[in-house]
Amino acid sequence: MFKKKILMLFAAAVMFSAQAQDYQWKEAKSGGYTYKYVTNDPTQARFYTLKNGLTVILSPTKKDPRIQAYVATKAGSKTDPATNTGLAHYLEHMLFKGTDKYGSLDWAKEKAELDKIDALYEQYNKSNDELQRKTIYKKIDSISGVASKFAIANEYDKMMSAMGAQGTNAWTSFEETVYTDDVPASALDKYLTVQAERFRNPVLRIFHTELEAVYEEKNRSLDSDNSKVFETLFSTLFQNHNYGKQTTIGTVEHLKNPSLVEIRKYFNTYYVPNNMGIIMSGDFNPDEAIAKIDKAFAYMQNKPVQKYSFQPEVPLTTPVVKEVVGPDAESVAIGFRLPGNKDKDALLADLVGSILTNGKAGLLDLNLVKKQKLLRAGAFTYILQDHGVLWLNAAPTSGQSLEEVQALVLNEIENLKKGNFDADLLPSIVNNIKKEKIQETEKYSDRASMLQRAFNAELDWRDQVAYVNSLSKIKKEDVVAFANKYLGNNYVAVLKRKGENKNPQKIEKPAITPVETNADKQSAFVKMVNDMPNTPSQPVFLDFDKDIQKSKLGKAEVLYVPNTENQLYRLRYRYKIGSLNDLKQPLAAQYIQFLGTDKKSAEDISKEFYKIASSFNVSTGEEYTTVTIEGLQENFDQAVKLYEDLVLNAKPNEDALKALKARLAKSRKDAKANKGAILNGLTNYALYGPKNKFNNTLSDAEINALTAQELVDRMRNLNSYEQTVIYYGPESLKNLTAKLGQLHKIPANFAVAAPLKKFAQQKQTQNQVLFTDYDMVQAETRWIRNTDAYNPANTTMVSVFNNYFGGGMGSIIFQTIRESKALAYSTFGYYVQPQKKEDSYYMMSYVGSQADKFNDAVGAMNQLLTKMPELPENLVLAKTQVKKDIQTERIMQDDIIFRYLAAKQLGLKDDIRKQTYASVDKITMDDVKAFHAANLAGKPYTYALVASEKKVNMDDLKKIGEVKKISLEELFGY
Repeated sequence: MFKKKILMLFAAAVMFSAQAQDYQWKEAKSGGYTYKYVTNDPTQARFYTLKNGLTVILSPTKKDPRIQAYVATKAGSKTDPATNTGLAHYLEHMLFKGTDKYGSLDWAKEKAELDKIDALYEQYNKSNDELQRKTIYKKIDSISGVASKFAIANEYDKMMSAMGAQGTNAWTSFEETVYTDDVPASALDKYLTVQAERFRNPVLRIFHTELEAVYEEKNRSLDSDNSKVFETLFSTLFQNHNYGKQTTIGTVEHLKNPSLVEIRKYFNTYYVPNNMGIIMSGDFNPDEAIAKIDKAFAYMQNKPVQKYSFQPEVPLTTPVVKEVVGPDAESVAIGFRLPGNKDKDALLADLVGSILTNGKAGLLDLNLVKKQKLLRAGAFTYILQDHGVLWLNAAPTSGQSLEEVQALVLNEIENLKKGNFDADLLPSIVNNIKKEKIQETEKYSDRASMLQRAFNAELDWRDQVAYVNSLSKIKKEDVVAFANKYLGNNYVAVLKRKGENKNPQKIEKPAITPVETNADKQSAFVKMVNDMPNTPSQPVFLDFDKDIQKSKLGKAEVLYVPNTENQLYRLRYRYKIGSLNDLKQPLAAQYIQFLGTDKKSAEDISKEFYKIASSFNVSTGEEYTTVTIEGLQENFDQAVKLYEDLVLNAKPNEDALKALKARLAKSRKDAKANKGAILNGLTNYALYGPKNKFNNTLSDAEINALTAQELVDRMRNLNSYEQTVIYYGPESLKNLTAKLGQLHKIPANFAVAAPLKKFAQQKQTQNQVLFTDYDMVQAETRWIRNTDAYNPANTTMVSVFNNYFGGGMGSIIFQTIRESKALAYSTFGYYVQPQKKEDSYYMMSYVGSQADKFNDAVGAMNQLLTKMPELPENLVLAKTQVKKDIQTERIMQDDIIFRYLAAKQLGLKDDIRKQTYASVDKITMDDVKAFHAANLAGKPYTYALVASEKKVNMDDLKKIGEVKKISLEELFGY
């Protein structure tokens, strides 16, 4: 549940006028409550402070019948005790375990056992004798088993599922712990009842199995080279501050020696109303919502919270270079220390990040990425409360050393310091940020996210609303002065080299007896919440004939949905040619971005698009190549002309092709060092056999033989293929087709693409293990089984089964493998629906576990695949979740068109959700059992396994099935 947050200054602006607006704090009263607001705030957020100090921020919007809600605490790993690092993150996990009112069958009996466990952990924590520690842990394990008989696992998740919540989760970072749920608007009373109880008296139950899940999370971070780079950079930059002295997940030593006493002390210190906020955006009446929140959380008592204090960092006077070694591909990370987010220079820091990288016209974009001098490069500002970091990252292309990469990136810092960038880049950045802020206020979830970030970063919302206006006042000389002030020889560089980690850390597997989860039981509190009255929203189904307007542009079909909210548009040309027709087409789509015409360079074209807050992108999938052009409607003609001119007049560039080939060679090599890519390759091998979609690629020789002209010709010929024009924007359909008739010429007859290359899904006839060796602590396993051909009549059953069996924290798989047996941090199982009517379903399950738990993890999953536990209440929850998701889902904008296109591929004429909604209540446990028996139980599977050969036993693998060691060359096809 941990995620690193890139805390930036956030704002929202709707007006594109250069005229300054007035942004002021005002006070108002409504519904008996006083609140503050900022004038000209497009989120229309109300800021309340309740009598006990609790901050409540409400941003009403009625577009979707849902509410994105956060309960946020201004406490994270920065305030962890030095003797108990990782504590804030531990606590975050435990706040899903319930209180004395829910999560327990008999609190009095459970508490007696939990008190014993508390005392044993304190003994365990203080003991250094390994034999004694094992004896104590054995007692903890034994008493935990007794205590679990009185506990009910996952009651929080079940309550949230029953009310139709989505995205139930939490995260911990340096300065925040945030709990997130997206709930139906009709469930607001239930949500507030549950949250108020959740933070009243949390109980640290089922602790040692959850602790093991945190161990697993730590092991995943130990397997991540990116995590190692992050920790190395921060620990070097910040030697006096907990940003660098401590990690959010904690040290191995502290994870092995938890103190429940310290966890409760932390909760009592920081989880107080004056240090917390409730942030909500969505469909609610703010007068009613604030009264309900006040009543629910009035029990919380204000307590003083001591601010974190720290010693200033010693200025860096010379560069510090560190090295990290691991199996992933090489890269360079460079960090400059900046002031915190309250400093007057924080605004400039954000702008500097955009000048270096904005995806189109930044210094790194134009000078390094566009010219293909590196495999990739980027920059961003990571601004926290006490300090900030300008973070630059880059990866080498073929034949390039990390030192050369570092020099190229630092040269762009020198260009920044010398002012070697266009003066009109600043207004272009402002114009693009204005467009982004419009997009951020369109969705209730984005609004809530912006407000939550500002709350936890302790930023003044007035400054955030005025952000674009303030940004527009910055001059080039201000940027140059900032760069020269902060960006000298005072950086830390982390060189990530490829190699074997000689000092691997790992948390050893403790002896854990599976605990009871009582998954079929229910507390009185949960029943009370479930019985609370509410009026659910009525579902809104798509009518493809009414919700999409259709027209013709020559022989091309035009699919149109109007934008009635703002002046943004998205235009797409969807061509019926993809990688399954022509393996060179994806490369042509990449190549075009590096080309100019006889009148404009590639850099000129990028700058022109960026100036008008527009962009274009060409991407090739298996069957379609899609061109996307988006921006402000007032610049529609200009943006489309820019793209059309580039495609018609693109000039072959041999140097650009040579650089692209070098980058391709390096990215292909890097993919072989990425465990995620390897696991995906094994999955495709399991689905389709040795020749599959994953390794359907050009050979090295074929890439080397490519010519610039043939790639340019492919882009010029793209418009000759059958195509669909997709538009979402404010222009009328009549005006749109008239404009495109002049700008986008459709051929009289469409060319016929080469036949699609077919890959048939392989039927599993016996158990098989596909194994690839990788230097890692964990073992990652997927179970793959192809089943029957697509049948729309199965859609409801598949949705219910996935929710019940393996699709979330309340599912059978999660409760058994993680909650009861503590075998994995991440585990799931899905019956995957095909995207085309001629394809088949397949089952995919997953466990990521410590290598020494591999046998147990495989056994646990196999047991569930063989015999499915029957939990009637869980089935009710699964069906409820499916139904409530449909009730509150509102498909809008161009998503309507893509739902229509997806339905067509499945041979559907109508919105399949209508059928699901009508039939979901009819699903019985016998139906689910029959589905499990027909498709999963007693069937052969292909196991896709990525692990270290040194850590898993080959003889154990052979007991599962025939073992095939798959080389990287077989897997990737090159």
